[in-house]
Amino acid sequence: MEHRIKFIEHKGKRILHLDFTQARADEVIQIIGKAKVVIAAQPAGSIRTLTDVTDIKFNSAATEAMKEFASHNKPYVAAAAVVGVTGLKQIIYNAVVKFSGRNLVAFDSHGQAKDWLVTQ
Repeated sequence: MEHRIKFIEHKGKRILHLDFTQARADEVIQIIGKAKVVIAAQPAGSIRTLTDVTDIKFNSAATEAMKEFASHNKPYVAAAAVVGVTGLKQIIYNAVVKFSGRNLVAFDSHGQAKDWLVTQ
């Protein structure tokens, strides 16, 4: 589980990588629980996040957890990028953005997302 939540460096900036790739709905909820602890331990407005939702499996509980997670993170996150938003995940992504009031910027690749995050 710890491999799914880790700080990485890109161009001298620290980014929290949240790896939800291929996670089942129950795993999504577990990852969120662990990530909330890591994020809440950081100073307000200090984190850049890169969230990868490639091939993630959602159900209504995981969707609600993701919406609440985005709201929970708002005070801590300075910039947030998301990769893997395709197909039906676009609907969930839109719901999370609307519910949380967050500016979660979607990108096609990790490289694009990381390059954008370090400029924020």
